[in-house]
Amino acid sequence: MKHRFDVLDIFRGLFASMVVLFHMAFFTDTPLINNRLVRNADMFVDFFFVLSGFVIAYSYPQFETSRKLQRFLTRRFWRIYPLHFVMLLAVLFVELTKNSLSDYVHINQPDNPNNNVYTFLTSLLLLNSVKLFGVTDVSWNIPSWSISAEMIAYVVYGLAMRLIAPRWKAPAFLALSVGAAATLVAVTGKMELNYSFDYGFLRGLTGFFAGAFCFTLFSAAYDRVRALPGGLFSILEVLMLALIVVSISFGEALKHIGLLYEFVFLAAIFVFSFEKGICSSTLKKSTLLHRVGTYSYSIYLTHPLTLSLFNILFVRILKFSPASYSYLVFLNFVVIYFVARWTYHHIELKFKDGRLPFLSQRV
Repeated sequence: MKHRFDVLDIFRGLFASMVVLFHMAFFTDTPLINNRLVRNADMFVDFFFVLSGFVIAYSYPQFETSRKLQRFLTRRFWRIYPLHFVMLLAVLFVELTKNSLSDYVHINQPDNPNNNVYTFLTSLLLLNSVKLFGVTDVSWNIPSWSISAEMIAYVVYGLAMRLIAPRWKAPAFLALSVGAAATLVAVTGKMELNYSFDYGFLRGLTGFFAGAFCFTLFSAAYDRVRALPGGLFSILEVLMLALIVVSISFGEALKHIGLLYEFVFLAAIFVFSFEKGICSSTLKKSTLLHRVGTYSYSIYLTHPLTLSLFNILFVRILKFSPASYSYLVFLNFVVIYFVARWTYHHIELKFKDGRLPFLSQRV
C-alpha cells in the first residue's frame, strides 16, 4: 500500500490559504474576505494536526530500535525548524528596525510587549505552545506556536511507538487523543480547541493522535472500502466538503464545542484518502493546486510577515483603502506564493534529509 495522498496535500495547501485569508481579514473591508467562512478559518489549523498524525502514522509505522527513533526525531526537527528559525530572525529584524521607520510610515505597535527576549527564547526553543508564566499572547511569528505543538507531538508519537506493541496501536492512539482532549478540558474548563500560546500543545496532541488513529482505520479497512463504487465516494466527498464549509462558517456557534472539528476533519481525511470520488479527480487535475500543496508549509509560516509588508506598502504608503483588497487579495496571494516557493526550494529542501547543506556533499 503505497500512497502519496495527493488530494490531502492539496487540501493542506487550500486550508493554509484559508488561514492566510483569516489573518488578512484583520485589515480588509470586503465581503470577499470579511465573511463567516474566513472569520473562523483559524480552525483549519486542526486539520493540519489531524493530517500530520495520519501521514506520520503511515510514513513511520514502527521504530524497532532507539536509533530509528532518534533518526525520525532528527529528520522531523530539520524538516520544520530551519524555516521556523529563518522566519523568527526575519521578524526579529523587523521588530528591531520598525521604530526607526515609524517617522515615515504608521506602525500599529511600535513597541509590542509580547515580542520580548523571554518570548523570543520560548519560540527559539519551540516552547511557545506550552503554558508558561509571563506569556500572555502569541508573539513573534504568530503561527509558529503550531510548529512547537507539532514537534511535541512528534516526540510523544516516537516514544509511544517504542513502548506500544503494534497490535495496540489503534487503541493507544485513540487513548492519547482522548487523553489530551480530556486534559485540555480539565485545565481550561471548556471544550474549546482554539488555544495557541498557552495550551496549543494539547490541541496539537488531540488532533495529531486523532489523525494517527484515522490511519489505523484506513489501513484496516483499505481493501473493503477501496472496493466500493466511485459514485458512493463522490457523494461522500461532496458531503464532507459541505460539512467542512458549514462547520467552519458557523464557528461562532460551534467553537465552544471545538472538539467537534476533530471528528469532522478525521472523517474528511478518511474519505479523501481513498481519492476515488469526483472531487478528488477534479482537484488532482490542477497543477497549481499541487504546487500550493507542496508549498503549504512555507505559505503558512511566511504569510504573516508578507501580509504585513504588503499592507504597509499598499494601504499605508500608497493609500489604497481596505476595500481595495477585493482585488488586491489576488496580487497579495501571488506575492505570498512566490515567497513560499523561494523558501521551499532554498530553505525547506536544503534541510529535508536532516543534514546541514554544507555537509551534504561528499568531499
